Amino acid sequence: MPEEAPLPPLLEAVLGVGTDLELRTTLQHIVDSAAELTGARYAALDTKDPGQDGLSEILPQTSSGGTPLSLRSPGAVPRSPDCLSVPIRVHDEEFGTLHLSGKPRGAPFDGEDEQLLHVLAAQAGIAIGNARLYEAARQRERWIEGAAAVTTALLTGETAADALMTVAEQARILADAAAGVILQRTTEGGMEIVTASTYEDPGDVVGTTIEPGSPVLEQLLGGEPVFIDDSATDPRMTTHVRHRFGPSMMLPLQADGQLIGTLALPRRPGDRPYTSAERLLATQFASQAALALVLAGTRHRRERLAVFEDRDRIARDLHDLVVQRLFATGMMLESTQRRCRTADVQEALGQAVDELQSTIQEVRTTIFALQQPPADAPATFRGRVLKETAGAAALLGFTPSALFTGAVDNRVPDQVAGHLLTALRRALATASRRPRVSRIEVAVDATATLPDGRDGVRLTVYDDGATDDGGAGTTVTWQAPM
Repeated sequence: MPEEAPLPPLLEAVLGVGTDLELRTTLQHIVDSAAELTGARYAALDTKDPGQDGLSEILPQTSSGGTPLSLRSPGAVPRSPDCLSVPIRVHDEEFGTLHLSGKPRGAPFDGEDEQLLHVLAAQAGIAIGNARLYEAARQRERWIEGAAAVTTALLTGETAADALMTVAEQARILADAAAGVILQRTTEGGMEIVTASTYEDPGDVVGTTIEPGSPVLEQLLGGEPVFIDDSATDPRMTTHVRHRFGPSMMLPLQADGQLIGTLALPRRPGDRPYTSAERLLATQFASQAALALVLAGTRHRRERLAVFEDRDRIARDLHDLVVQRLFATGMMLESTQRRCRTADVQEALGQAVDELQSTIQEVRTTIFALQQPPADAPATFRGRVLKETAGAAALLGFTPSALFTGAVDNRVPDQVAGHLLTALRRALATASRRPRVSRIEVAVDATATLPDGRDGVRLTVYDDGATDDGGAGTTVTWQAPM
């Protein structure tokens, strides 16, 4: 079978230019083919707008024969009489110019060389357009997948801090940025970095504040995107960490009219600037992430409300069923005690009534605790006392009982409450160190009368642990005027 005839060099070059969909590889094919078709020693490609396709830092490369070939920015190619230049257009847009120089033995370029180069340039324009479409599709796919991953992560129950870190980290990876940071509004009217995802230790990045009056602040608080060519030299940037970064995007995290914060994606100094396509995709990602954050926050609040409603239902059941039954049982025992003629039985019944009253007080304390918003810091004195006793349970293995008498939340001043809470912490810590302690009782009486006759509040802490003298049981009391 006869061997197939080799393809004409021009056809082979034209076909080779379109074999790769990666833009930088396609451009190198164009330069290589131009040199091989014409026999030129040097070939270079000027790009009109290197930043548009992320080509700002293309490095010199070498052909198979050792001929130096390079892709250069405008003005970087030397001009000489033996240089041949042909423009490359992508659709109706001028992409750049292909330059050749250095024919063997100093021969000039002829009309055939120019015709070959024009055919190659026309095919190169088509190949570049296809490579652009392919790269844009790949970029869009990556950002869409990233946005979907963020949405999935945020709706699986992450905390607020973890949710912000998820957004910052995913955006940093997608944008090939040095850092992904999120800023939120401060009470003073500025913005502060609350989350930072970096390749290295973020150091003092978190906590960096944009003070009120900064030129960029009005745009950020207004929900406008801000694009920075160089963070270190842009006069709008005023933070002390700006010199660590170069090109940057600052994008609003805004959904349903709610500005959650700003997503900033700075690159390293000297890195290529963001292309218009990257800016658009990152802006769309920020909008999607903001919506996911709002949905996640709504879901989290709905779950908390469900927990609170469940706790409230339990509290109502305890009050309506348990407390009333205990109270009725206590009344029956008191009635039986009055009719009983035996002293021992009367004493036993009296102790049972006292235990029931104590149990009723503890159940009411539990009801109060259930009615507090879950995971919230208690604002009332009663709630703060209960928080201290609950905290002590982790060391003790049991929860100290708490008994309140009088309107402790309304009558005890804040300053007095602070002193009593300090005393309570000390008492609980001391009691937890006593040997064989199995019960601690905390009592707060807002109806107490001080020795001088003034109204006061009394805190009493009893524990049944062993004492230094071999006995058992210790009672400590604090009191203060109101």
